[in-house]
Amino acid sequence: MSDANIRIPSEARDRLAEIAAAEGLSLRAYLARLADHLLTPAERAEQAERARAALREWNGYDPSEAEAADLDAELDRRLAEAGSP
Repeated sequence: MSDANIRIPSEARDRLAEIAAAEGLSLRAYLARLADHLLTPAERAEQAERARAALREWNGYDPSEAEAADLDAELDRRLAEAGSP
């Protein structure tokens, strides 16, 4: 495996190195593990579609885009309300 150089602010590098050390990893190993476990946008979309398909198959849940937007707005409203003093 070849290495790559990535330029990031030293503060970000130091923070990542501290997190890696707390997990008993080198910064290189920690970043490699992150790359293996994080999903790309395409992988997230594929996973979401599989989840929607499973819900449709399991219980028929299949909201339209407008219904999903309404549900998202309601959730946002409730979260904002819960965060208000």
